[in-house]
Amino acid sequence: MSFKPSLHRGHIAFAHDLAMAAISFHVALFLRMGDEWLRGWDPATVALSTLAFTAVSAAAFRSARMYKGVWRYASINDLLCLTRGATLAILGFSLVMFLTTRLTDLPRSVPVINWFVLLALLGGPRFLYRNFKDGRQAAKLAARGQGRVPVLLVGAGDEAELFLRATMAPDAEYRAVGVISEKGSRVGRNIHGVDVLGPIDELDAVVAELKRRGETPQRLIVTDHRLDGAIIRGLLDDADRLGMPLARIPRLTDLQHGVTEQVTIRPIAVEDLLGRPQTVLDRDGMAAMIAERRVLVTGAGGSIGSELVRQISDFGPAELVLFDSCEFNLYAIDMELGVRHPDLVRRPVLGDVRDLARLQAVMGEHLPELVFHAAALKHVPMVEHNPAEGVFTNAVGTRNVADTCRRAGVQLMVQISTDKAVNPTNVMGASKRIAEMYTQSLDLAGAESGGTRFVTVRFGNVLGSTGSVVPLFQKQLAAGGPLTVTHPDMTRYFMTVREAVELVLQASSFGLASPAYRGKIFVLDMGEPVKIVHLARQMIRLAGLRPDVDVGIVYSGLRPGEKLFEEIFHGAEPPVPTESKGILLAAPRSVDAEELGVALSDLAEACAAHRPERVLAILRRLVPEYAPQSEMATTGV
Repeated sequence: MSFKPSLHRGHIAFAHDLAMAAISFHVALFLRMGDEWLRGWDPATVALSTLAFTAVSAAAFRSARMYKGVWRYASINDLLCLTRGATLAILGFSLVMFLTTRLTDLPRSVPVINWFVLLALLGGPRFLYRNFKDGRQAAKLAARGQGRVPVLLVGAGDEAELFLRATMAPDAEYRAVGVISEKGSRVGRNIHGVDVLGPIDELDAVVAELKRRGETPQRLIVTDHRLDGAIIRGLLDDADRLGMPLARIPRLTDLQHGVTEQVTIRPIAVEDLLGRPQTVLDRDGMAAMIAERRVLVTGAGGSIGSELVRQISDFGPAELVLFDSCEFNLYAIDMELGVRHPDLVRRPVLGDVRDLARLQAVMGEHLPELVFHAAALKHVPMVEHNPAEGVFTNAVGTRNVADTCRRAGVQLMVQISTDKAVNPTNVMGASKRIAEMYTQSLDLAGAESGGTRFVTVRFGNVLGSTGSVVPLFQKQLAAGGPLTVTHPDMTRYFMTVREAVELVLQASSFGLASPAYRGKIFVLDMGEPVKIVHLARQMIRLAGLRPDVDVGIVYSGLRPGEKLFEEIFHGAEPPVPTESKGILLAAPRSVDAEELGVALSDLAEACAAHRPERVLAILRRLVPEYAPQSEMATTGV
């Protein structure tokens, strides 16, 4: 079989550049000497000098890797590459001429002039070619523009620029007709020829103007992922009123398999409605806390526990012990972790935090340095119906974990708490408040001895967690409705599970690093509370349906233990900011660890004996602010 060499475009570009090099040498001589160089130089000398410059240029261009780029996409990086090649060519030729002629015949300014001429002759054709191709592409897009979906972008930043680049592709689905920006300072500017037409709060006027021009947008696309959840909620209402669907482009962190030429538009999710601008995190501090340490997570298969396991595993612990009482949940997170980090030493352990002997055996065997305690019974009505079980797990179980950590010499224990522990109206909240009190008292007691650090982190509802309202609404939507809301005035704080765990790890690194935080509770900034009925209406819109028309909303009344408004701070806990914007500090009332330990022993006996009346009596004594919902209703509170 014969081999026929093909002429590659890189070869054509190389031949073009060598021709430009030869021409540039003659142009530089002419610019410096005029007609004198024709009369004063021997033709053979001119030819040899030109040949020498061309040969040196050939080597310089190859070494500068000038033929990796594509002329069609000539950019600043290509210009830098050309500059490097031209500079190497001039320096190499000057060295050759100095070694052979000592530069006696060549004016010293010729190499400098030649550098500018060569760069112009190399770069000019490339950028002219790109402009020519762009012009043809623009003409094609204009001819086909009527077949593409006109969209209005929200956000005039880097992500909008990436989206507009993607719309230049031949098979792009969308055509941007304008941009609106959160920052009014960018109004009047343009990105790739698309004008920034106005700020977000003038959306109606912008759409009206586009409609007058005959460019009515059919979709509103969010490109700025720093927008507050309240702004997204407002945009959803505005888009619904204007008859446009609201969508977003993926975050760069969503593109796990790399960036593709096509930008896929995604529907707005509940997380976008409730999210806040990303908090700047001290990832170096988290890595220093976790890397090469033995870590144990209780409740490792739960909503919070499994996300803790994922994020902790990313920081490279020496060993990760997964402790959970649910076999299936433990199996699921263990399998997931095996795929995520196959080389990580992981130990799935079945066990219950109510079993002190089991905890002691596990910690004695694995000797964890860090313990994250996420195991809990958290479904409010369920715990209300089973108070002894809830208190046994949440309060007594936490005491078991904390005492075992102290005896095992654990460096840090992190207690995951809840906003329901503030002025609790239910057993779940009161039991978690006792857990807070106990870890707080142990942390204060260890201030002088330098023993185990106990860090408590408190936050509100987590989107998508087991038993939360969002999965319930999604299930009811899938069944055609109606959506059940307990009360029209009910509000809740929300946070994504990823953000909650990131801030838990951030707070943990703060607590471990600074003794000034002993005895304090870290409270995650949950933003503004959201009305549940508003959330229900927006979830119906996200499904492409109309609230109260396609899907109804019914009010079912407060369930056992629920209250209308959650709080993240007690009246006696004035919030104090920390060095992280998303984390606040509370200094709740402290109690004596030994006295509380005795009371917890009584509580453990009552729970083990299944005596709910005794359990509730001790609960009221330990948490004076605990006011059961039934009592509040009776007293008219």
